[in-house]
Amino acid sequence: MNAQTKESQNKMKNSNKFRFVSFRTFLAAGFCSGAALLVLTALGVIPITAAMAQGSKNPSLQKGAQLIPSYHNDLSRPLRDLVKEWKPDARQQREAAENPHIANDHVDGPDPVIEKSWLNKLAPHIPAPILNFDGIPFPGVGCSCAPPDTDGAVGSTQFLQIVNEGFQVFDKATGNSLLGPSGIASVWTGFGGVCQSNGDGDPIALYDQLANRWIISQFAGTSVPTDECVAVSQTSDATGAWFRYGFHLGTNFFDYPKLAVWPDAYYMAMNVFNTAGTSFLGPQAFAMDRTNMLLGNAATIISMPLLGSSFPPMLPANLDGSTLPPAGAPNSFVLFPSSGTYRVYHFSVGSPFGTSPTFTLFQAPAAAAFTQLCTATRACVPQLGGTGSNAVDGIGDRLMHRLAYRKFSDGHESLVGNFTVSASSVAGIRWFELRGVTSGPVTVFQESTYQPDTTWRWMGSAAMDGAGNLAIGFSASSATINPQIRYAGRLATDPLNALSQGEAHLFDGTGSQTGTGNRWGDYSALSIDPVDDSTFWYTQEYYASTGTFNWRTRIGTFKFPTTPALASVVSRLTHGGAGTFDVNMPLTGTPGVEDRLSSTYNIVLTFTNGPITSGTATVSAGTGTAGSPTFSGNTMTVPLTGVGNAQTLTLTVNNVNGLLPTASVNLSFLIGDTTADGTVNAGDIGQTKSQSGNAVTASNFREDVTVDGSINAGDIGLVKSESGTGL
Repeated sequence: MNAQTKESQNKMKNSNKFRFVSFRTFLAAGFCSGAALLVLTALGVIPITAAMAQGSKNPSLQKGAQLIPSYHNDLSRPLRDLVKEWKPDARQQREAAENPHIANDHVDGPDPVIEKSWLNKLAPHIPAPILNFDGIPFPGVGCSCAPPDTDGAVGSTQFLQIVNEGFQVFDKATGNSLLGPSGIASVWTGFGGVCQSNGDGDPIALYDQLANRWIISQFAGTSVPTDECVAVSQTSDATGAWFRYGFHLGTNFFDYPKLAVWPDAYYMAMNVFNTAGTSFLGPQAFAMDRTNMLLGNAATIISMPLLGSSFPPMLPANLDGSTLPPAGAPNSFVLFPSSGTYRVYHFSVGSPFGTSPTFTLFQAPAAAAFTQLCTATRACVPQLGGTGSNAVDGIGDRLMHRLAYRKFSDGHESLVGNFTVSASSVAGIRWFELRGVTSGPVTVFQESTYQPDTTWRWMGSAAMDGAGNLAIGFSASSATINPQIRYAGRLATDPLNALSQGEAHLFDGTGSQTGTGNRWGDYSALSIDPVDDSTFWYTQEYYASTGTFNWRTRIGTFKFPTTPALASVVSRLTHGGAGTFDVNMPLTGTPGVEDRLSSTYNIVLTFTNGPITSGTATVSAGTGTAGSPTFSGNTMTVPLTGVGNAQTLTLTVNNVNGLLPTASVNLSFLIGDTTADGTVNAGDIGQTKSQSGNAVTASNFREDVTVDGSINAGDIGLVKSESGTGL
């Protein structure tokens, strides 16, 4: 939040002569009669029934729920014209007010899902940036404030970035500026009230790809933020005209608004405090009438009851992709898992909008234990030249923007998010994927803490593309480096619970932040291009030189290959006992990345050599049978009748959905030297690999299972020597 100085607040309050009477004022005055409703209608507010006007007194509403019409709405002129007329006010240089502390019932515990894989260290194959350019710099627009609270979204042809308290529109193809940077207040030129004169920041930008429209918002108020100002573009052009709305939410301190797109509404979560901002009252859920807002009609916001001060912050699910959720599916809000569970609440707005809305706990699958970050001080993340009192806040008490939802053609749903934890004495990114969030059962499909070394990683934003590949953008820093912008990811075919594609640097800052209340923003944004459904767009802040009030922002894109090239085929053998061998057959489209599993490619295998009956099998999604071998998941179980020591098994891979060249790849596996005594003994398990067709050979390799940097008895499969083009 950007808190205004008392002097500027009073000045704005005195000069704000054009004020709107809120719906809450009518309620307080007892104007719930038909005459009062006619007055509201004359003001351009949607006609509502007397029962709806009574809010929580309506028996059909959940206790404490309210239906609040927008107190004003209109259509702006094109922003490209308004920006020319808008005159920024000269506000003082100021720091953003701290997010008030949110206590919770979390109990720290050992993290069982810290990713310690050596895969992403040995061979990172995360794609490099495509576009990489600067966004809005300090001093920003409209105020010389810090931090920027960087956010943004990608549309059909444009990228819209928004910060405290400005926005800028870029050409998606080139990164060239099309409009701005301009003040967010310019969007509300001529609108009047606090949206025009008292915008306080915490801005959000989203793209509604179902309607090809933009949504931007910020909160506003004369002393504390009591209103939410929301605008919806009239077309897919962000420089054009916008439908504008002002919603008065009450007299409390409404902080940290996070909006999301869903087919039946625009949903929002807020952290609510008392007017003084000293007491946390709880998280609160809202929903806006998307249908009417897309048409520019007067619209209603549903205000659900506060959950209470013992509940942690939450986020609503934001739809990615063009595949809709199940018909009539409620929006899923997920709470920060301080309680040890991912509590999933269902928000149903009813049909028509506002008909008996409900907000109820659906399910709460267990979350892996973790240690919360930055509980004693905001100054916990070190920077080069910025340790101690000049360290920055890791904001580890909430889920980070966005909570990205996607439904796939096979019917499964994925909801991905992240938050920051303390892992091995540094900050790490805990990311998760929930499934079954609308219809149940809700399951934690995967979760992991990404903390591969001693660098601190925080302020993440997660998203998943149309192929199910996942990426997370974040800030990275330590006492030896300035804060950097990085991203990491995984393919849908990678092993679960790991960002196996490794990590890339989007931009390395050349300075560290001092002052500004130890704040490093409140969020960043990773979004997916709605046209190709595969390009990731990430925006985050950095510093070009060490100092206070000197932030910069960066925008970058990357994408995973949609048609993978040569697949590196590597297998791990473990003895299944009782005359069986379990062979994990990993295949990916990224060259040289060892030990990855595939569950999506069609694999044709021919079995030859040894006492095994030859046969072929097509494996789709890890299933299929043929001849003697059987498949389960990614594991092929091969009966080994009468197998002696050093028996060789050869698998010929003839085709993998066209990913491999036409020449076959032969894999020979040999029971090897497990005890590392130089000879193959009865009971030893290891492997020797040879490949033809790709000219890849390998020998005597065993994995460092204990991850201690050395080969010990019992370790299996770490590559010792390899040659050829398939690595």
